[in-house]
Amino acid sequence: MTETVVRFFQEGGPFMYPIGIVLIIGLAIAIERFIYLTAAKTSNRSDFNRLLPLVRKRDFKGALRQANDSKTAMSSIIGSGIGRLLSRQSKEEIEYAMEEGLMEVLPRLEKRTQYLATLANISTLLGLLGTIIGLIAAFTAVANADPAEKANLLSKSISVAMNTTAFGLMSAIPLLLFHAIIQTKTNEIIDSFEMAGVKIMNLISERPEATPAAKHTDA
Repeated sequence: MTETVVRFFQEGGPFMYPIGIVLIIGLAIAIERFIYLTAAKTSNRSDFNRLLPLVRKRDFKGALRQANDSKTAMSSIIGSGIGRLLSRQSKEEIEYAMEEGLMEVLPRLEKRTQYLATLANISTLLGLLGTIIGLIAAFTAVANADPAEKANLLSKSISVAMNTTAFGLMSAIPLLLFHAIIQTKTNEIIDSFEMAGVKIMNLISERPEATPAAKHTDA
């Protein structure tokens, strides 16, 4: 199997090397993003579970201290809203602060993800370019070859030239798949931020329960 892969790579011509480099770069980005997003999802969920009980108890100062002590995006977003709340600003200002916090963390979540789709397209185009150049070289060589060998030489040259297209597609398909997986994980995290923002706003908007009035007895 290894010999087959090595021979396939060697027979593809010089364009196999840039396609291989593109594939390695894409895989490195995919692995890094997957690890980062998985860790971010876990830490954000953990911080939300710690902050939610404090907000329910209306311990906003404690929630703000907890948010400031943490470095997660979830804590940053919720902390922005609670900070405005403690400053006695309006509900709209609190929502704006949380939306601003969300906009600040989005670039970190989406960082480099779009490169995967671009690298997949580059891999495909490099494969096609290598095949076209290989075919041009093949027909040029056949034109000067002995008539008895033309058919055999042409079929062999075309087979070698098509290797670059095959390798380009073999590189592009997993990169597109990884792009879809990572984009889905990113959207899940963004949705969790929006859900957390709505839940926190609903808890903030709730009025504290009134203390029951003491019953008076007739003298």
